[in-house]
Parts: sequence; C-alpha cells; structure tokens
Amino acid sequence: MTAFPERYSGLPEYAFPRLRSLLDAHAPGGEVVHMTIGEPRHDMPAFICEIIANKTADFAKYPPNEGTPELRKAFCDWANTRYNIALDPETEVMPLNGTREGLFNAALALCPEKVRGKTPVVLIPNPFYQVYAVAAVTVGAEPVFVSATPDNGFLPDYASLPPEILTRTAIAYICSPSNPQGVVADRDYWASLIALAEKYDFRIFADECYSEIYRDTPPPGAMEVAKEFGADPDRVVIFHSLSKRSNLPGLRSGFVASGAATIDAIKRLRAYAGAPLPLPLQHAAAATWADETHVEASRALYREKYDIADAVFADYPGYLPPQAGFFLWLPVDDGEAAAMKLWTKTGIRVLPGAYLARDVDGVNPGRNYIRVALVAAKEEMQRALETMRDCLRD
Repeated sequence: MTAFPERYSGLPEYAFPRLRSLLDAHAPGGEVVHMTIGEPRHDMPAFICEIIANKTADFAKYPPNEGTPELRKAFCDWANTRYNIALDPETEVMPLNGTREGLFNAALALCPEKVRGKTPVVLIPNPFYQVYAVAAVTVGAEPVFVSATPDNGFLPDYASLPPEILTRTAIAYICSPSNPQGVVADRDYWASLIALAEKYDFRIFADECYSEIYRDTPPPGAMEVAKEFGADPDRVVIFHSLSKRSNLPGLRSGFVASGAATIDAIKRLRAYAGAPLPLPLQHAAAATWADETHVEASRALYREKYDIADAVFADYPGYLPPQAGFFLWLPVDDGEAAAMKLWTKTGIRVLPGAYLARDVDGVNPGRNYIRVALVAAKEEMQRALETMRDCLRD
C-alpha cells in the first residue's frame, strides 16, 4: 500500500521538511536565528484574551459553520471600509479556519470535472504558496505554473498563455501582495486579469492575506477592481486572514468572499468537511476585524523594518525593496548553497527559493533566491541582516 494516492507522487516534499533535510545534519555556525517561517511576532491585540475568557462557556456549544451574524457583519464592515465594497453578510461571505483551508477547499467546491469537455487547468504563479498545487492535483486538474520573474515584475503573465490552455482554465490563483517577492498587483494588473477571466470564463482566487502590511499605499483588492470593472460577481473569490493583519496566526480566523453562487457552493462543502471556528474565537475575531488601531501600530513597525532592510542591502546587487508583506526575496548564486553557508557560518536559517517554486522546462525561477522573513524584533533582525549581508558577500 502506498502512503499517498498516485496523483500526489509528483509533488515535491513540502518546503520546511526539505529545509530540515538540507541543514539539520550540520551544526549552526553561531546563535540560531530563524528567518524562514512567516510567523508574525508583533503584539497581538490586547483585548483578545479578555474576550475569550469572558466567552469560555461557549466552548460547550457547537459553533455554526457559517459563522455568527456578528462575525459575518464584521467581515463585511471591514471590506466596505477597506475596499469600498458592499457585501451581503448572509450570502457573500463565510468564515475560514485560516486562508489555507479556504484556498484548498474552494478548489474542491468550485473546480468542475471538465472544462469544455477537457481536463480543467489551474493557473499557479511560480514561486507559489504550496497549497495551490495540492488543491489542483486533488481536484484532478492540470496545474500550469507561470513564472513570476524580474522580466514580468514578479507577477505571472497569464495572458501570455496559449488559447488551448486558457480555454481549459477553471481557476487562476494569484497572491497580492505576493509571497515571496513582496510585489503588489496594481489596478491595471487586476483589470487585465479580470478581463482575461471574463473572456475565458474562469474564476480568480485572490490570496490577499498580506494586504494590510505595506509601505505607504494600501494595495488594491481584486474584488474592489472587479466591482469597478462591472465583472460577474462570482468571477473573483477573495481570501483574507487575521494571521498577518493582526499577528494572530494561532487564532485561525479568516474569511472568503465572492458572489452568492460561489459562497453557496463553498458553504455546502463546508457543511460536510469544514472545521468551524469555536464560538469564543469567533467573538474575538469579530472584535479584531473591527479594530484598526493595532493594525496601524504593527504596520508602523514593519515600515521601520523595511527601512532597516533597505539600508542594510542598499549596495547589495539585485536587492529588491519589498513593496508589501514581510519577506525579502534576495538574489544569490544558488539558494541551497546560500542557505547552507548562512547556517554553517552564522546560524541564520533562511529558505532556498527553489523550495517555493517548480521546475518548468528545466528552469526553477526560485533557484537563485533565498526568502528571508522580517518577523523578528527590530534589533535582532538588523543584526541578522547585517551578518547575512556580510556572509553572502564573503
């Protein structure tokens, strides 16, 4: 008996087990500094603990799959304030146990078995958040990886694909601000992608979980542009989370929003296969979505970190200042070799870019990069970045 169905046999090992296999047999060359995982370390909202403590009796109740009315209203109020879009809390939003659940299950709920009588295609930026590929394989679709490189501004050019691919496309994943490059899709990019989706009748899955971490200008949202464009309300499906916005990755609170038909399909699957957020956590999440003070404070800290990174790497060849998010996408000769050197010489742990991408025609667009998470405290982060720079130059 095989461990996994054959359809998963072509999937590479997940990035972090691969990193452990690469590094863990070697001793660190200094005090260990973890800069691999994007786990926010800024303070979470102070009011969270009190809300949960006051609602502990609700752990004795089954939480509703569709979320409490207060939580759904909080999603809609936030989306209206942030993007000037009006969503119906009854039919156009649904809570998620973090965006990963939504990004995976939405493909199960929405990807057809056939598109125009043929195997469906799922478009995936390359590099990418690995759940996109697993979702595509699970639904029996053909994943098509489209490289996001300096030549296209680190945003995949789906319009460059041949019509025989686009006519079979069911879903296009896009992450903005992007992980790992920290690039923002502007209104023109979204409008062009939405027009392409309208032409070829596919859905856009917009992973926007980094949307609240940026330098100066709030990144535009996919649904915001879709409404301006007058697109089919079910054309765009957006995914948001408190993990990065509010430094609450352990709360596992996010939401999905789209047109009523799309959300109905996702709800029907969720009734059988979902893991609803416990009620005390739903109360806490509703209050968190309604508060911007802690978000602004956290964003200010990230802006200071951008300034530090920009100063440290000002003369580093090919350095790309991130527009948003909290990763550096640093160019190197070879990502695995750079990660090994940093680990054995300094104790700094980073992720080889190739582990986030897929070889296409023998080329891996992440091979010559490392991903560096800017989540540590400023002083620790600055020391680590300076050490990293000096080691990579050596």
